Amino acid sequence: MSQQPNSISMRNFLIVWLGQLVSAMGSEMTGFAIEIWAWEITGKATTLTLVGFFSLLPSIIITPISGVIVDRFNRKLLMMVGDTVAVLSTIMILLLHLTNNLQIWHFYLTGAIVGTFNQFQSLAYSASVSLMIPKQHYTRASSLGFLSSYGSQILAPALAGFLYTIIGFVGIWLIDIFTFTIAICSLLLVKIPQPPPTKETENIANIWQDLGFGWRYIVNQKGLLALLIVNILFWLPHDIGNSLYTPMILSRSNNNTLVLGSLASAAGLGGVLGAIIVSTWGGFRRKIKGVLLGMIGAGISKIVFGLGRTPWVWIPAQFCSSLNFPLNGSSDNAIWLAKVAPNVQGRVFGTRSLVLQIASAVAYLIAGPLADNVFTPALSTGGSLFGLFGGLFGTGTGAGIALLYVMCAICMLLVGLSGFSVPQLLDVEKIVPDHDAECGESMHGK
Repeated sequence: MSQQPNSISMRNFLIVWLGQLVSAMGSEMTGFAIEIWAWEITGKATTLTLVGFFSLLPSIIITPISGVIVDRFNRKLLMMVGDTVAVLSTIMILLLHLTNNLQIWHFYLTGAIVGTFNQFQSLAYSASVSLMIPKQHYTRASSLGFLSSYGSQILAPALAGFLYTIIGFVGIWLIDIFTFTIAICSLLLVKIPQPPPTKETENIANIWQDLGFGWRYIVNQKGLLALLIVNILFWLPHDIGNSLYTPMILSRSNNNTLVLGSLASAAGLGGVLGAIIVSTWGGFRRKIKGVLLGMIGAGISKIVFGLGRTPWVWIPAQFCSSLNFPLNGSSDNAIWLAKVAPNVQGRVFGTRSLVLQIASAVAYLIAGPLADNVFTPALSTGGSLFGLFGGLFGTGTGAGIALLYVMCAICMLLVGLSGFSVPQLLDVEKIVPDHDAECGESMHGK
């Protein structure tokens, strides 16, 4: 079932990857501008976290069927549709702004629309990687994905922070539209392989039966189930802290967008360096070590970040934090790509994505109210936690958010450390056979 890619398929992969890199640049600039605009208008952490929540909510609803669709339909077309919908949504926001009708809830709506189609786009892309490149390059390919994501953070936030005061919303959104166009054109230039059809994927009547296939597949592979659980436990506190990152920095720097942009660039530099290291090195032979050590390194760095109050602490801590995520993520992706057969990756990866998205949605939903209604009042002068933590974190909005941020970072560290004591997790690469070593054995009969 494995397909031996040649130099043409490698070239095609790089073309698609470059298109995604350019698109990520535009999206990063736009997201940065949205956060600044929303914070200036409301001054509430809940406003920013709700944008993330509504972006995830529809994709959670559509994810169970998105994996089935990705396994049955043209993946290149699905990727193009995702990028096209994103362009149209950007144009709609731009028109609302030009007519002075733009409101916060418009970001909730467009975020929901883009999030839905982005689920198809990202799932189709991730399920195509194993058909485009050799297995020994899975970790490197995953690290290139992180290079694209973090690479966009080097220049995009700094540019957006600078350009926001010059060309404003309109100019930044026009740049975003242009980058999406490049991404769509890169897809037009290449051929993306499709997995060989099976009786299940050819029979449209089985589509409803397939909705639970991804979950059954993961549950039957105890090692993969353990890997998914440890990821849930790590990403839930991560996303709580991450959703509060912007209001924490803005409130502690007197709304200094230059500091916020510099921190995002530091994160980008750390992520790019981490991705280059992993891409060159290839990662640990036992990928699970990369997963857990990445969690530990990120947790320690974020604890230091949350305790800091100046850019002199934030910048190096942010750099070190982002350095760990390419190791963690590329190692995790390499395990899933090696263990799950290409013709079922859409459904299995869709289930994996669904579970992690639910965890992220919960994080976004509770982070804002926790920050605004619990931790900020508790660390105000005379608050319930002021005597205990006031000397360490100070007082005010930023102090309360910082305390919550550090608590989340400690949880991330503990998850990584505890993972080394779970045998089924540590031995996942031995317990679960590679998909190309199963000699035709299929999970469809289960």
